[in-house]
Amino acid sequence: MTIFSGWFPRFTIQNADSKGPWGGGGNGGGSGDDDKSGGPRNPWAQPPAGKPRSTGAGPSALDEFLKRARGAGGGGGGFGSGGRPRIPGAPSAGQLWAIGVGIVLVAWIGLTSFHSIGPQQRGVVTTLGRYSGTLEPGIRFTLPAPFVDVAKVDVAAINTDSFPDENGTESPNDKLMLTSDQNIVDLDYSVRWQISNPQDFAFQIDQPRETLRATAQSAMRAVVATATLDDAIGSGRNAMEAQVQQSMQDILDRYNAGIRIQGVAIKGAQAPAQVADAFKEVSAAQQKAQGDISKARGYAQQVLAKAQGEAAAFDVIYAQYKLAPEVTRRRMYYDTMEQVLSKSDKTIIESPGVVPYLPLPRVARSGPDATPVAPAIQAQGAAQ
Repeated sequence: MTIFSGWFPRFTIQNADSKGPWGGGGNGGGSGDDDKSGGPRNPWAQPPAGKPRSTGAGPSALDEFLKRARGAGGGGGGFGSGGRPRIPGAPSAGQLWAIGVGIVLVAWIGLTSFHSIGPQQRGVVTTLGRYSGTLEPGIRFTLPAPFVDVAKVDVAAINTDSFPDENGTESPNDKLMLTSDQNIVDLDYSVRWQISNPQDFAFQIDQPRETLRATAQSAMRAVVATATLDDAIGSGRNAMEAQVQQSMQDILDRYNAGIRIQGVAIKGAQAPAQVADAFKEVSAAQQKAQGDISKARGYAQQVLAKAQGEAAAFDVIYAQYKLAPEVTRRRMYYDTMEQVLSKSDKTIIESPGVVPYLPLPRVARSGPDATPVAPAIQAQGAAQ
């Protein structure tokens, strides 16, 4: 709007002037030095010979325009550097350079001086390459780069490294380990860890992750070398995991690595592939032997419990026998006869001279091939 407001009065001045820039009173513009018919003459051409330039005429509209352009835009005749015309009212080249430099400085300071640190992060600050502090979570301000550099470190994430590497960058032989009983075991395990000290993690060790993996392999081999094959593939895994975790933590603390080991897990333990079949047979035999031992122990416990029960019953009867020997003997006799006669066929006749029905014992018996005893009973009844 400022440019238009400056150009508008100049446009009206040009239209108000009845004379053109080459003089007035003509139909357009002659270009010769002197027009005999009274036409306009080029004001910049040399006057005819012997005639001085006229100075009595007032300034033309072009002169007024240039004069106003100088007044609005400064010196220089309305032209910028290189002779190109400059828009009146616009900033000069020096002002444009100053504005551009200011914008770059503001962007540089805003992008490199303010740092957003997340709740799970810490900012490690280095001033000219030297550690100068740690930034807590929030919006923090420092000197701009490259004077100050801030490295964000996640201290809450739980990192997991698997052995062997899931990407297959390690040799398969790296997981073969020798036990104390001269056996080879194939181990798959993992290590969980997190950053405990951002400063130490960033500056004390050049390659923290590679150092962690080397430490884990060394600690695992040292522990497996003190264990047997049965411990490695059986119930001794928990103790081995605890030993590896403690050994790794001690080594990393001596390195000032800034790493805390959260746990070690043995995911698989088996014999090498070359002896896998023989190892399976041995394992099956061991399991069968263990099953037979468990079965024998169960039977022994049953027999022992039965013997202990009989001994307790005998002690009870002996105590009663000491109190009343005759009664106890008769009672024992009756109990024994009851047990014996309860398993045999028998017919009891109370009244003399009663002859039982002959098929009575056969009917009483349930078996089809039972031996008949009716004749003997009948003969006994006749004798009576």
